[in-house]
Amino acid sequence: MNPVLLTIILVPIMEIYLFIKIGSQIGAFNTVLLIFLTAIIGVYYAKYEGLNTFKTGFSQIIKNEVPAYEIISGAAIAFAAVLLIIPGFATDLLGFSLIFPITRKLILKNFSNKFKKKDIKKNNFIDGEFEDIEDNDDRKI
Repeated sequence: MNPVLLTIILVPIMEIYLFIKIGSQIGAFNTVLLIFLTAIIGVYYAKYEGLNTFKTGFSQIIKNEVPAYEIISGAAIAFAAVLLIIPGFATDLLGFSLIFPITRKLILKNFSNKFKKKDIKKNNFIDGEFEDIEDNDDRKI
């Protein structure tokens, strides 16, 4: 089954389950209040971290370095902000883990290692030798 389709189906089911479980423990009003509180705090912190990443990226551009990590980190922070706006506890947990710099580095490192391992397995190189042939040489191909 397609992983995207599976995610679209399973994430709302998991969120509804968590709403019911947490709502039965702390009450419906407190659950709704907690959802709004995590969204507000998360978006504010995402803005803060995004500006820090933006600042770091510009300092690397000034040093004539490529801000590759900052670009990927900025995209991860934007995705985390979207996850925090979506109501739910599981998406908030993933969003907060992407916003904090320590966990974001770990997640992005694991994510990049997945793609590096795939690239190493693909060995699409052909070994060969070559010889330069000048125009006035009698030997031509």
